[in-house]
Amino acid sequence: MSRIKQQLKIELEDMNDKDSPNKMAQIINEIILNVVSDLVYLMKVENGNTFRYVYANKSAFKRANITEKSIGLTIQEVIPGDFADHLQRYYEKAVSLSQPLVFQDTIKIEEKEVFSESILTPIHDEAGQCRYVVSVTRDITDKMQEKFILLESQQRYKSLMDHNMDAVFSVNESRVILNANPSTYAITGYTEKELKHLLLTSLVVNEHHKKIEQLFYDTLKGKTKDNITCQMIHKSGNIIDVQLKMIPIVVNVEIKGVYIIMRDITEQLRSNEVMKFITYHDHLTGLPNRSSLKEDIHEVVLQSKEHNHIFGLMYLDLDRFKFLNDSMGHYVGDLLLKEVAQRLSSLIQRYPNITVYRQGGDEFILIIEDTNRCKTEAIAEEVLLLFQNPFLLTSQEFYVTPSVGISIYPYDGKDEETLIKSADTALYRVKERGRGHYQFYSNDMKKDDSQTMLLETCLRRAIEKDELILYYQPQVDLFTGEVYSYEALLRWNCGLLGFVSPIDFIPLAEETGIIIPIGEWVINEVCTQLSKWRNNGHTNISVAINLSARQFQQPNLVEYIKESIQRNGIEPSQLEIEITEGAMLDTKETIKILHKLKETGVQISVDDFGTGYSSLSYLKTFPLNTLKIDQSFVRDVLTDEKDAAITKTIIHMAHSLGFNVVAEGVELEEQAEFLRKVDCEKAQGYLFSKPVPANQIEKGFLK
Repeated sequence: MSRIKQQLKIELEDMNDKDSPNKMAQIINEIILNVVSDLVYLMKVENGNTFRYVYANKSAFKRANITEKSIGLTIQEVIPGDFADHLQRYYEKAVSLSQPLVFQDTIKIEEKEVFSESILTPIHDEAGQCRYVVSVTRDITDKMQEKFILLESQQRYKSLMDHNMDAVFSVNESRVILNANPSTYAITGYTEKELKHLLLTSLVVNEHHKKIEQLFYDTLKGKTKDNITCQMIHKSGNIIDVQLKMIPIVVNVEIKGVYIIMRDITEQLRSNEVMKFITYHDHLTGLPNRSSLKEDIHEVVLQSKEHNHIFGLMYLDLDRFKFLNDSMGHYVGDLLLKEVAQRLSSLIQRYPNITVYRQGGDEFILIIEDTNRCKTEAIAEEVLLLFQNPFLLTSQEFYVTPSVGISIYPYDGKDEETLIKSADTALYRVKERGRGHYQFYSNDMKKDDSQTMLLETCLRRAIEKDELILYYQPQVDLFTGEVYSYEALLRWNCGLLGFVSPIDFIPLAEETGIIIPIGEWVINEVCTQLSKWRNNGHTNISVAINLSARQFQQPNLVEYIKESIQRNGIEPSQLEIEITEGAMLDTKETIKILHKLKETGVQISVDDFGTGYSSLSYLKTFPLNTLKIDQSFVRDVLTDEKDAAITKTIIHMAHSLGFNVVAEGVELEEQAEFLRKVDCEKAQGYLFSKPVPANQIEKGFLK
C-alpha cells in the first residue's frame, strides 16, 4: 500500500483533472497486477465527502457487485440500501484521520456473505488535500472461522475447567503450579494467589512425595500411568484422601508440563469403611460377625497348621435368653447382648490371643490362638466368672448364665466347619446337663435327637394335614400411605405341638430338605392368592417370598416359579423373591438362578441387608431391585447416631445403585418420619400392621 501511495504522489504533480483518473488507474494496475484475489478500488474524493469510483480491479469486477457502468458513479449510486451510508462513514473517517483505516465487516462476494477486512488509504496532493482513497478488501472468512473455532474451543475448555467437580490444574516442568480451576481452590483450601507458584509436592504429605515425583517425571517422559491414591494436606492442615491422574501437556509435539486431575475421595473411603464395618461386624454389639469369623478361622487354621500350634474354639450360648427376650421385650434383650459383648471383650486386655465374635442371636464364639487344653480351661473358668455379677438393665438386675462348648484344633477338627460343629455338640451336652458351665468336645458325645425327630416327623406331614398358613405384612409407601406390596410369612399350627415358631422349624426344614416341598407350597399359595386378588380387581399388588439357601439347590426352582405364575394368570412382576443371607453364599449358582428369574420379570430383593453375610460385592453381581434394611438398624435410629448414619448410608448407596429400599421393623411414627427425611420409599412393621392372614388383608387394606 505504501508503494501505491508513493507512486501516486509522484504522478499527481504531472496530472491534470482530465487525465488523472486514467493515469492513476494505469499506475495501480501496474502495481497490483498480480493481486487478483483482493478487491481493489480507487475512489476520487470530491468536496471532502463525495466518493466516486474511478477504478476497480478484475477481482472487484468478477467477485463484487461492480460493473464497468459503476466507474464514475458515487458510492450511493453503486451500493444499495443502508450499506452505502455505512461504507460512506468509513471513507469519511479515513479522510478525516489522514491515515490508513482498517475495519472488518460482512459483505457479499460472489453472492455469498463473507467476513472481510478492508484498508482505506487516503492519497493527498502537495497541498495536503485528500484527492483519492485506495480501498483494498480481503476475504478473511477462513481466518475468522479458525478464530471462532479456537474461541469456542477455549470457551469449552474454560467451561469444562470451571464446572468440573474435580480439581484440575497445570504444573510446569519444574513442578510449579500455574493455573487451576475453582474446584482446586475448594478442595485444597487455598486461594488462587496462594496456590499459584507453589510446588506440587507442597500439597502432598511427606511419605507420598516419592510416589508423586516418580509419577510426575514419568508423565513428562510421555509414560501415562493409572490413577493413584495419596494423601494431600489441606490449607487448614487436615489430611484428605485424593485420587490423582496426570496427563502430559503437549505443545507442538513437545511436552511442556503436566495436567493434574485430582478427586477428593475422603468421604468415599469413609463410606467404604462404614460399609466394610457393616459387613464384618455385628451392628448391635460391634463385635466381629459370622462373615468375619468365617475368614478369620480359615486363616487361623492355616497359621496353626504351618507353625504346629493348637488353638481353641469356644461356642457360648446364653441360657434362657429367649424367655427373657420374649417376656421383657427386644429392647432389654438387646441391652443384655451388648453387656455380654463388653464383658467378653474385657478378656482381650489380659489375653491378646483371644478374639470374640457374635455368631448370631444369643450365640458368641471365642477363638483362643496358640493355646493348650489347660490354658483354654482356665479361660473357660474366667468366662463363667464374668457372669457371676448381675446385669443391670433398665434399672433391674438380671442373672444370666452361659453354656459353653469347646473344641480344640487339631484334635476335634482340622477345618473350621468341623471345629464349630464339635463345639456346638459340646454346647448341646452342656444344655442337657443343666446349663451354666462348660464342656470340652469328646468323640463319644451324641445329641439326643428325640425332640428333633418328633418335630421333623410332624413337619413332614404339615402340608398334607393343611397345618401351614401364610400371613401377610403390608409394605407401606412412606410418602403416600398407599399399600401395593406385602411380605408373605410362613406360620405352622401343628396339631400335636401347637403353634411352632419359624425360628424352630425353618432351620430344621432346611437341614432335612423339607424346605423344598414347603417352599413349593408357599410359592403356589402366594400365586393363588395373588390371582384371587387380581380377579377382584386388585391387579397392582405384589407379594415377596423368602427363599432359603437350600431352595436354590432345587434343580427345577425357576421352572416351578414360572409354571405357578402362568397357571394362576398373574404378572411375573407381582412376585418378589427375597434372598436370605445363606442363599448369597453360593453366589455362582444363585446368581444364575436369579438372572433367569429376573429375565421372566420377577422382582429380586435382599432381606436383612447388613446383618451378616450380606457383602458389598454381591450388590453389583446380583440382579437386585430392592434392599431391605434390617429392623436392628431401624430400631434405634432416633437414639443412636451410628444407627442413623448406617441407615442413611445404606439408603444413599441403594439409590446410587438404582435399588428401591424397604425398612423393616418400623414401630414408631418418629421412625417413619426419620425414614421419610432420608428418602426411604417403603416401610413395614407394627406401626402399620402386624402380619395377618389374607382375609384380614382384604378387610383392612383391599376395601
